[in-house]
Amino acid sequence: MQAFSRGWSFLKQAWAMAFKDKDLLKPSIYALIAGMIISVIGMIPIIGAVLLMGDSQVGQVVIGLMSAVLIFVQFVVTYIFSAMTIYLIFGYLAEGDGRMDRAWGIVRRDFFDILTLAAASTVVNLIRNAAQRNRRGGIGASIARGATNLLSALWTEASYLVLPAMVIDDLNLKDGMARILKITKENLLLIGISTVGVRWVTGLIGFVLGFGGFVIALAIGGGAVYLIGDLNLLSIAAIAIAAFIFFGFVMMASVINSYTATAYHTCLYIWAREAEKAQEAGQSIQVAAPAPLAAVLG
Repeated sequence: MQAFSRGWSFLKQAWAMAFKDKDLLKPSIYALIAGMIISVIGMIPIIGAVLLMGDSQVGQVVIGLMSAVLIFVQFVVTYIFSAMTIYLIFGYLAEGDGRMDRAWGIVRRDFFDILTLAAASTVVNLIRNAAQRNRRGGIGASIARGATNLLSALWTEASYLVLPAMVIDDLNLKDGMARILKITKENLLLIGISTVGVRWVTGLIGFVLGFGGFVIALAIGGGAVYLIGDLNLLSIAAIAIAAFIFFGFVMMASVINSYTATAYHTCLYIWAREAEKAQEAGQSIQVAAPAPLAAVLG
């Protein structure tokens, strides 16, 4: 329960920061909108290939390649806007202001590094998906699925820390990974990832918002059809409104999860970075965590 309580406290601190500087939230909203547009556009050729080529061997190869490209582009979009959020938070904590013009400049500077991180994440995602699809093979396939799920979870956590290293210290993927491994090996993260239960809190909020949105949408859409007694223009309009309400709740949950998780890992990296500097300077004093994290840890 303490981890959950700390996670909830950090969420409040992170969002207090965002309410003081609205720019901090903009990239998460942009990422959501851009991701939805890319998903819709990207699915059109995939659906076309499915209809034209069916289950043929060539069709499966083409569909697989198209899917891989779509996954890669989605990762690129996610990392671009996450990088902006990281730099905005870094700027806010360092100078009291997160500037969008500087954040865009950082994205342009690190664009190739972001592409390499997206490519690595795509490979991990494809390996996990391939293992999940293999339902034949008994114990061996089950072990492979477990291993790839673990790999995916570890890589996701690593990417949350590698991206701040890229953005804040201008490192490439290789050097960023080496830095995170060094920080972890030397115990410079100072607290375990699970000590502050940010993921539990955002997961619960996502569930509550998703379920709540579904219930409201069902009540509006289903209630309209029941009261009207027929599927006509009015009931279709009510169903459309219900769908918008549901997706609105889902989008809200997505923004909360994206911003809070990015803020948490950015604060963790900044703390480890300062602890490393103190260690190299031979200082024995304890390094204070960034304000949102310090307020949680007490």
